Amino acid sequence: MVLGKVKSLTISFDCLNDSNVPVYSSGDTVSGRVNLEVTGEIRVKSLKIHARGHAKVRWTESRNAGSNTAYTQNYTEEVEYFNHKDILIGHERDDDNSEEGFNTIHSGRHEYAFSFELPQTPLATSFEGRHGSVRYWVKAELHRPWLLPVKLKKEFTVFEHIDINTPSLLSPQAGTKEKTLCCWFCTSGPISLSAKIERKGYTPGESIQIFAEIENCSSRMVVPKAAIYQTQAFYAKGKMKEVKQLVANLRGESLSSGKTETWNGKLLKIPPVSPSILDCSIIRVEYSLMVYVDIPGAMDLFLNLPLVIGTIPLHPFGSRTSSVSSQCSMNMNWLGLSLPERPEAPPSYAEVVTEEQRRNNLAPGSACDDFERALQGPLFAYIQEFRFLPPPLYSEDSH
Repeated sequence: MVLGKVKSLTISFDCLNDSNVPVYSSGDTVSGRVNLEVTGEIRVKSLKIHARGHAKVRWTESRNAGSNTAYTQNYTEEVEYFNHKDILIGHERDDDNSEEGFNTIHSGRHEYAFSFELPQTPLATSFEGRHGSVRYWVKAELHRPWLLPVKLKKEFTVFEHIDINTPSLLSPQAGTKEKTLCCWFCTSGPISLSAKIERKGYTPGESIQIFAEIENCSSRMVVPKAAIYQTQAFYAKGKMKEVKQLVANLRGESLSSGKTETWNGKLLKIPPVSPSILDCSIIRVEYSLMVYVDIPGAMDLFLNLPLVIGTIPLHPFGSRTSSVSSQCSMNMNWLGLSLPERPEAPPSYAEVVTEEQRRNNLAPGSACDDFERALQGPLFAYIQEFRFLPPPLYSEDSH
């Protein structure tokens, strides 16, 4: 008898959303099917699935031991969120090649359902970074006697949702700074910067309204600017590795000596980026808005206003308490500006980030002024990473 062959082995998920994209959160049930197509009869010892979620960081640093001696120090750390195994066909003993206990699968297509529940505890959002990642996947393994196993791994996305409709994320962010320039024994007048945004939490696709006042009493020409930065921090063996990337920026008008510029709600749009990751012990992803004055020949004057990029957008009505609204008005007095009426609700996360962006948008890229060009690189599940990706942190078959 001539044994048949495995034509294909695939994994499909029973998606929970209208966009048919496998996206889950903590506590959700992940279900799907392993699809097997064979030509002719085959004998099978087992068909297994292995589902795993983990965060992993890795980087290397060169050390000098003196006297022309150098070595490389490796820094690695891993956090496991869940590890689930199940047998869909057969038994556990893969090393048993006896004729007993084999299952015969006939020619054609076959489906085998699987299901498991994600932990109720908070999970880190899926992410691909410069020195680490958060990954979730299901692997199917088909074991046959006297043959190498057939393996297939398929990733799915997990989001730990961040609702920006919380008091801490609805509170305004503001600051004021001043800088005096010196040239030999002469001192010019100060350059002052005041800036404010109406809240801390935003979602991709929204535009941040920047309220600022820049006064140039120095003798130099200066330029006010603003930029959104993403900061990735990786932790291993008591050390930290940090990567800071430009996300979006804008430029104001040049200011000559004695001039003042006012931004009354200047808009800076947030592109499709990964949500903030704040609860993972080895990877953090944070954002900030930098409003600054570019001063030729001197250190820039800048303000850093923290941001949180969430997944649940601002509710259109009644999302803010009267105390938050009054605080906003009170804090705007120093700037002499008033906030406009509440803008319409921002689009939902699914409306902003397309399916192609979700699949491609995962890595932080080079800091360049043209951020749209940086978004054209390799991306993963709808989490942004820029185009200069490192090699995979583990092989396709590694656990």
